[in-house]
Amino acid sequence: MTATAVRVDSASAVAVKRRRRSLGWLAVVPLLAFTAVAFGLPAWAILDGAFTVKTTGGFGTANLTASLQGAYLTALVGSVKLSAVSAVLAALFGLPLAQAVVTSRHRALREAVLTASGVLANFGGVPLAFAFVATLGNAGVLTRHLGLTDKGWDLYSFWGLVIVYLYFLIPLMILTITPALEGLRVQWREAAQNNGATTTQYWRHVALPVLAPSLLGGLVLLFGTAFAAYATAAAIVGSSIPLITLQIADALSGNVLVGQENVALALSLDMVLIAGLVMAVYLPLQRRSARWLA
Repeated sequence: MTATAVRVDSASAVAVKRRRRSLGWLAVVPLLAFTAVAFGLPAWAILDGAFTVKTTGGFGTANLTASLQGAYLTALVGSVKLSAVSAVLAALFGLPLAQAVVTSRHRALREAVLTASGVLANFGGVPLAFAFVATLGNAGVLTRHLGLTDKGWDLYSFWGLVIVYLYFLIPLMILTITPALEGLRVQWREAAQNNGATTTQYWRHVALPVLAPSLLGGLVLLFGTAFAAYATAAAIVGSSIPLITLQIADALSGNVLVGQENVALALSLDMVLIAGLVMAVYLPLQRRSARWLA
């Protein structure tokens, strides 16, 4: 009787678990439906349009070929260059700032910096462009007050755009690398000091190797953020600097040759592929850094 009762209880428990799993799948259905509509349909539209040739009405790779030639290729290279330079500079400036925040003894200062970084990392677009134009543009307040024009300063240039991007990329780097810096064990520094290591040696042989996955992951995240930015660059430089996001906007507005209306979708597919490569690099690095600093 006891064995029979145990088997009955086990069967009941298994049935309850199966019922809970089925209910769990039902709870996920709205999320899956939203994902399919919000991401699946646009992705399908991009794929279909990128491989549809307007002149013939059939499928082909003419749009993709055109997106990798001439002005389009120049814009793609320009976006990659701008994103890479901005990401590297933001990482170089953001790491010491984040370290200063982590080692600060003033908790209020630390919380204030992290809160401000969270706000500034999401401040972009036309408002950011207007702020820089009013401050550092040709007729900006600081430009006239400091005579920057006579010194060769030009906001509407490659390096001017880099400085604008650093405004939101450095705070993003601080938010990204701060948890990794907090994960460094105090015992590691003490052990290095007890063995006669200097601060430089500690960072070179202990801290930086441990932080390397997080640093690379943050660098990749900064690159992706800068690569996808559009409104800020469009409001500041317009078409004076070739960028792929600006080329997509021109193509969508009809500023293309007859029969190349779908080149914008091919350019979008190029961006999606590059973003996919970025995420393929970022996710393994994030998992590895979490394993080290957990």
